[in-house]
Amino acid sequence: MKRITLLSVIAVVAFVTLACGISFNLPVDEIVTGPTTVDEILIPFPEEDAPAEVTLAFGAGELDLSAGAENALIEGTAKYNIPDFAPEIDINDTEIRLATGNLELTGIPRLSIDDLENEWDLQLSDYPMDLKINAGAYQGDFDLGDLSLNSLEISDGAAEVRLDFSEPNKVDMSRFRYSTGASSVKMTNLANANFSLMTFRSGAGDYTLDFSGELQRDANVVIESGISKITIIVPEGMAAEISLKGGLTNVDADGDWDRSGSTYSLPGTGYKLTIQVELGAGNLELRTY
Repeated sequence: MKRITLLSVIAVVAFVTLACGISFNLPVDEIVTGPTTVDEILIPFPEEDAPAEVTLAFGAGELDLSAGAENALIEGTAKYNIPDFAPEIDINDTEIRLATGNLELTGIPRLSIDDLENEWDLQLSDYPMDLKINAGAYQGDFDLGDLSLNSLEISDGAAEVRLDFSEPNKVDMSRFRYSTGASSVKMTNLANANFSLMTFRSGAGDYTLDFSGELQRDANVVIESGISKITIIVPEGMAAEISLKGGLTNVDADGDWDRSGSTYSLPGTGYKLTIQVELGAGNLELRTY
């Protein structure tokens, strides 16, 4: 029996929907939801005195992350109503992988998205870690402030995500990478992430990058996107420079931005924020407050 991940299922359903003018004789799997199950998640600290390498692999549903775990590396709950969604934990020394279980299907699934229940509510400790989030079509609510993230990598599909660094990251972040499809993503207090280089790549969508917070060093950001609306917010008093590359891009700069060709500068003191934006087409909004 072939195993198909939930993300693959969504892709298949989308393909069949788009090809509705073509007749296919494909088997159909009736996915039956069961009673809601709640699993306790408790992942211990690594035995080795080394940063943890944590991967969260999540399919469709709702994923909430925050600080607050005190007695374990990760703790929280996973709530689901399809048995195959039971979370799977794999620990190999400092490498930890927490993943949504796979559906086992032989045909096209029949399931209303309203019937789906798959929710993770996780708290992370401030133990030093490299964090990767690989997700599909989901809703994410992340507050990653007050952690010790050496690096952060997020990759998702059609998502709706709110990411906040409500408190400063406790260590220098070597890299921050976010790659997404056609999504809606809002990130706030990004200066608190304490990164030296951030890369954001996306397809079509609506994206807000708010660099509120306090820079601990000079920070560089690379933004590459397709046909999108991108809003960049920089607080007054933070030195910033934004250079623009791309095609049919409309720029709306509100505030004390100084324009020179395709470069927009904001006067300020202290560490400097340098952003390079490349848009295939779309709207770029520059805001201060």
